[in-house]
Amino acid sequence: MARQTLSPEKAAEFEASERTRQNRDLFDPEVGANQYRPRAEGGVLSYNEFWYERGVELTTDKRTSLIVDPPDGRYPPRTEDAAMRSREDGAYRREHLYDSHHNRSAGDRCLIGFNAGPPMRSASYNNNVMIFQTPGYVTILNEMVHNARIIPIGDTPKPPFPQFSGTSRGHWEGESLVIETDQFQGGMRGLTDASVHLVERLTRLDRNTVAYEYTYTDPTEFTAPYTVMMPFRRTDGPLFEYACHEGNIGLHGILAGARNLEKEGRELRP
Repeated sequence: MARQTLSPEKAAEFEASERTRQNRDLFDPEVGANQYRPRAEGGVLSYNEFWYERGVELTTDKRTSLIVDPPDGRYPPRTEDAAMRSREDGAYRREHLYDSHHNRSAGDRCLIGFNAGPPMRSASYNNNVMIFQTPGYVTILNEMVHNARIIPIGDTPKPPFPQFSGTSRGHWEGESLVIETDQFQGGMRGLTDASVHLVERLTRLDRNTVAYEYTYTDPTEFTAPYTVMMPFRRTDGPLFEYACHEGNIGLHGILAGARNLEKEGRELRP
């Protein structure tokens, strides 16, 4: 990262440029996402720009990376074994993507949102979060696929088995809620063994801002831990239920379409 922060002028220029570059209504699917053609002239994609949250002034300090450690704002180097696994897994998925439901993501069945985590990472839309505190528990409700993560506070027993999104336990350090998570079963993000350890910290900065910070450690994937920090800004209004209707028919349609293409002798597209 050549520059850790941007000036207000450079930040405004970058934000405007990105909103244009990512504008779905300007994409030309025939020649690539960075070429522009209005939908009226044939540009067609999954969603139009109305549904996206591009964001403005997400960080007051105008950081160029959400990663705060390492200081260069980049992920640590991956281990050689992790790089090899990634290549092998990618090749396998491309070859067997339509074989079975076992080869499809949890998103195809609307089991969990792509930004629910843990850790939580902002995405293109449905980034809202509600945090509930009751005696002995904290619950984090994600808008995307309405995932509710219930976190016991204190040293309570853990189950003797891994879970899809890991096992979380919370405690307070001063004004910060600290959540430690391990025992990941796996899923969309590929967390598959006991080597992953996640520490999240939520600290109220002011009435309208909570600092969300997490440190991700997996010595089998990265040569060092890394830490991310991003602000959660207060949003007025209710959090509506996200109804993921694709979960009712999407997986069947994907696999049924693949079987039909095979009968016709046509190539399956990854």
